Amino acid sequence: MALILRYSLAVLAGVLMAACGLLPEQVDETKGWSAQKLYAEAKENLNEHNYEQAIKYYEKLEARYPYGRYAQQAQIEIAYAYYKDNEPAQAIAAAERFIKLHPSHPNVDYAYYLKGLANFNDDLGWFGHLGGQDLTERDPKAVREAFEAFKDLVTRFPNSKYAPDSVARMNYLVNTLASHEVHVARYYMKRGAYVAAANRAQMALKTYPQAPANEEGLVILVKAYDALDMKDLRNDAERVLMKNFPGSKYLKGDPGKKDVPWWQIWNW
Repeated sequence: MALILRYSLAVLAGVLMAACGLLPEQVDETKGWSAQKLYAEAKENLNEHNYEQAIKYYEKLEARYPYGRYAQQAQIEIAYAYYKDNEPAQAIAAAERFIKLHPSHPNVDYAYYLKGLANFNDDLGWFGHLGGQDLTERDPKAVREAFEAFKDLVTRFPNSKYAPDSVARMNYLVNTLASHEVHVARYYMKRGAYVAAANRAQMALKTYPQAPANEEGLVILVKAYDALDMKDLRNDAERVLMKNFPGSKYLKGDPGKKDVPWWQIWNW
């Protein structure tokens, strides 16, 4: 019985293999297409938001016709397609590759801009939703890399049409990074880790001196030094706060507690 079963299975396997051989081969519709044709189809799909299909055409174009203006254009446009298709890692890699291969290309500034945009949107969403999230467990690596990409663009191509938007995004990113450091400092304050809180607040102040988030950073510094009984440093931090943020809400304190220093009023 077992012998018959094995024989039947062997026959069935042979039939299946033969059947597979009868299936028609998959036809590549792009076979024989010129570089111009491949580029036109890729561009059309890109314009129609069919990003996945556009990427396939761009890849075929570069594989078959690696030299020439169509291949160069495909290399930059595939980065954009990846970006629009919510594939930031691939978009960044494609932009970096274009920069490396064509450092003198007239549109290389756009590659820097795309690299910044891809990083900007990669891990920035969580910064916009601080409530209920512990940022000390997050790494703002993408934000820092976005800042560096925009900085490279503005430094290398100050007259680029993408420079003004890059500067605006850099300003936002600076305060975002400072806010992260201040949030971490606040986290340490809540747990009584005053030295760590003071260190993170100092880091924000030194690294991002113009960031609005430093108003709260200075308050944390005052409270941390007060908790550590470091009166001179506390008074220095308070003077800096009063000089740079004279209208700070933190300085108003509580009218009902006139004899209590303002920094002992504020809690997080």
